[in-house]
Amino acid sequence: MNTATVSPAQTFSVANTNAIGASYAALAGRVLIAPLFLLSGVSKVAAPAATIGMIESVGLPLPSVGFGLAVLVEILGSVALLAGYRTRLVAAVMALFTLGAALAFHNNLADQNQLIHFFKNISIIGGLLQIVAFGAGRFSLDGKASR
Repeated sequence: MNTATVSPAQTFSVANTNAIGASYAALAGRVLIAPLFLLSGVSKVAAPAATIGMIESVGLPLPSVGFGLAVLVEILGSVALLAGYRTRLVAAVMALFTLGAALAFHNNLADQNQLIHFFKNISIIGGLLQIVAFGAGRFSLDGKASR
């Protein structure tokens, strides 16, 4: 019988390598999800009347307030995600925002296009919940504060 033994130094090295890999994956996840929100927020700022009109068209109350909240969540939230600042809280807020958007704007599930958009939002929520669960990782302002 051949049993491989692992020295404490090798165990530390493997654990350290896994932690570094997880930190790179966390950074990549944040960098890949944030532009979606940043571009959406910037496009809202570029055409506020169109955005407010869309909010009005689905019957949501206080469309101007909704516009302001959407811009705030999308732009500040994406910047905070990129920096890894208060990441779990920010990702949770963005997940709730994305759920609200799915329910308000992509709720005609009989329309295949709306169905796809609805489930894209649900998938984005899944990614944000991974950030809520596992945090920003080492390469973040949150990670720097915990070192």
